[in-house]
Amino acid sequence: MSADLAKLNAARAALDFIKDGMVVGLGTGSTSAHFVRLLGERVREGLRVKGVPTSEATKQLAEQVGVPLLEISQVTSIDVDVDGADEIDPAFRLVKGGGGALLREKIVAAASKEMVTIADETKWVDTLGAFPLPVEVTRFGFNLTLERVHQVMRDTGCAGDKVVLRVAGKSNEPVITDGGNYVLDAHAERLCDPEAIAFALSQIPGVVEHGLFIGLSRTVILGKAKGAEVKRL
Repeated sequence: MSADLAKLNAARAALDFIKDGMVVGLGTGSTSAHFVRLLGERVREGLRVKGVPTSEATKQLAEQVGVPLLEISQVTSIDVDVDGADEIDPAFRLVKGGGGALLREKIVAAASKEMVTIADETKWVDTLGAFPLPVEVTRFGFNLTLERVHQVMRDTGCAGDKVVLRVAGKSNEPVITDGGNYVLDAHAERLCDPEAIAFALSQIPGVVEHGLFIGLSRTVILGKAKGAEVKRL
């Protein structure tokens, strides 16, 4: 199965949740990019919507395809947020942040009346954790914060507890988020208690946000080689 085709099918199915006049959260990542492009096509056909992007990359794409945008400061609520995920479990708990936009993604998701998660079917897992859990942290004292995150992984019984600073490029420079922060990747292997981990991470000074999205999405669309499956919690 082509993963990209499955992502496209998931994105296409999400268009059914978009109605004329809506304010729409626009997620970040490869699956969300498919949705933004498809939404642009609908706008050119006459659909009236306003988008709220979750990253500078999504903002640039939306502008290219003609989706009218609002700044987050211009909205008090969002009708529907369409975003991807790196992992989804049967309780609709998500791991997000592989693209480094977890803070803005969570702000938009939390402000939305409905979050629709789109992904190819390989993102559906029995237990979260195979994908490293992203944690956005301030640059000041990040090494101290890293040690605290490492301790949380141990204390909550994760199968692994390796935590690394995300770097990129030939020079291995730290990845900087749109908000000017670093990203740590916690290689937990298995998250035995996502709620406990989410709470513990939120208590660490220096942690700006973590990639566990719990209680935010009640609709998941899993793209397949042919079509997509809509799951509701």
